Amino acid sequence: MTMDFRWFAHYEPGVAHSVAVPDTTVHQLLVDSTVRFPDHTAVRMVLRYLPLGLKVQATLSYTELNRLSDRFAAALVKLGVSKGSRVSLMLPNIPQLVIAYFGVLKAGAIVVNTNPTYPAHELAPLLRSAGAETIVTLSGLYDRVLEIQPTTAIKTIILTDIPETIGRLFRNTVAKQVRASGMMKAVTPRAGTYFMQDLLATVPATAPSVPVDPASDTAVFQFTGGTSGLPKAAELTHRNLVANIAQINAWVPSLKPGGEKFLLALPAFHVYGMTVGMLTCLNLGGELVLAPDPRHTLHLLEIIAREKITVYPGVPAMYIAIINHPKVADFDLHSIRVCLSGGASLPAEVAQKFEAVTGGKLVEGYGMSETSPLTAGNPVFGQTKTGSVGMPFPSTELAIIALEPDEHGETQFLDVEQAGELVVRGPQVMKGYYNNPAETRIAIDAAGWLHTGDIATMDADGYFFIVDRKKDLIIASGYNIVPREVEEILFMHPKVLEAAVVGVPDAKRGETVKAFVVLKEGQSATAEDIRDFCKERLAPYKVPSLVEFRTELPKSQVGKTLRRILVEEEKRKVALH
Repeated sequence: MTMDFRWFAHYEPGVAHSVAVPDTTVHQLLVDSTVRFPDHTAVRMVLRYLPLGLKVQATLSYTELNRLSDRFAAALVKLGVSKGSRVSLMLPNIPQLVIAYFGVLKAGAIVVNTNPTYPAHELAPLLRSAGAETIVTLSGLYDRVLEIQPTTAIKTIILTDIPETIGRLFRNTVAKQVRASGMMKAVTPRAGTYFMQDLLATVPATAPSVPVDPASDTAVFQFTGGTSGLPKAAELTHRNLVANIAQINAWVPSLKPGGEKFLLALPAFHVYGMTVGMLTCLNLGGELVLAPDPRHTLHLLEIIAREKITVYPGVPAMYIAIINHPKVADFDLHSIRVCLSGGASLPAEVAQKFEAVTGGKLVEGYGMSETSPLTAGNPVFGQTKTGSVGMPFPSTELAIIALEPDEHGETQFLDVEQAGELVVRGPQVMKGYYNNPAETRIAIDAAGWLHTGDIATMDADGYFFIVDRKKDLIIASGYNIVPREVEEILFMHPKVLEAAVVGVPDAKRGETVKAFVVLKEGQSATAEDIRDFCKERLAPYKVPSLVEFRTELPKSQVGKTLRRILVEEEKRKVALH
């Protein structure tokens, strides 16, 4: 197939058609920024604003962040971590996460991004499949790690807590509050358990010298939901991530080195928060302002106004929460210049209202864990199209292919306005799924095209529109949810005979989880009974928001539950309203 690259005609002035990907590692980007901006603030976390301009906060300059990550790398090597070792980072957005992230990479190891809200039964298979032998987490999650440790390869546990980086004046107050939340506990360490602050205090600030090939060596395991529901780790190389950072910089050439303030409310264990928030900011020498709780909208408004945030990547639910907050008018949000939305469809009215409130630009983009993540976006200061995920990024190809090969078994590339599967090719596409060659061959074909599983069209200008999904994945507030995972929990309920789970439209989350439940004969239950059962066994974002009881579920002739029928019914309900 010959690409015509029609989208180039609609690129903003100053946006290059391609990027030169630096032959460097992810951690070298931090080292380079430290050389350029040694005294600039690299990381700031503000937990509370007080009268007289006081802040309960933690800050690290580039020099401090670089030195602490050197120390952590040296500590990891001393504990037996070597090149290619997998280290799970199960932390919220706190400074220690950033220190640990770069420390793991400097040790030549692989970051295993891990969601700290996962219950034990979801955490265990993830860590088993990754082969992680080391985990860094909060003391409040220590019991959970100990619970799953016998079924995993975990040998070393490193504990840290939010108050450790807070200034002495407020450290005790913060510690009391964190203990009350359950995220900090008094711990009697077992053999193989260490405290991060002790490790950082007892090793030299000299990073180990570990040779890394950016093109072939993996930097991150990013777990992604598949149709089977089993954990799959997308292997993102150093080159994949460095390429995506270069592409983002090229797409927004107005970003100012040393002059931006990014609000990272997206969790950094999510590929979107990691690359678009943390790595892009630190590569620029910007100030990364961490928000541990993205649901605390009033605090986010305070942060934007008081810290003069300029860049705020997020998901539609975050922007919806801001524009609908009753106190939004009390804050001056006009420092914001650039916001990129992903993870779910961005309603046009949300973008319009957000831009009216902030004066900044909010545009929709497209990506996935397997692509580091960004592959496309609407021009930030150019022409956007309602409902479109935009155009391919520099050095990225997107195409639409028929869902089935032709009579000769060849891939059929489709023309303008024809719906088919969206495929992508570029330097940000993953190396493959770790230890899973069969799934890798399904995902990436011989020509290097990654099959996204999304059904899309392209218009005459080269803008792409997602119209449906081949997969049954539910995407709620940017998180991938596999229906089968939720269904398996529902089937564990003693009163449930059958269950089916689908994603339904939701004004705040993009989609939300709805469960259709058939109870056993003679049994009764309420929606709250079902939800409470799920809350004990699922991460919060996977718990069904809606529960509908039915006497039967739609089935195929062979008895397979037809989720698509349920989805169609829900879409008709929305259309009627």
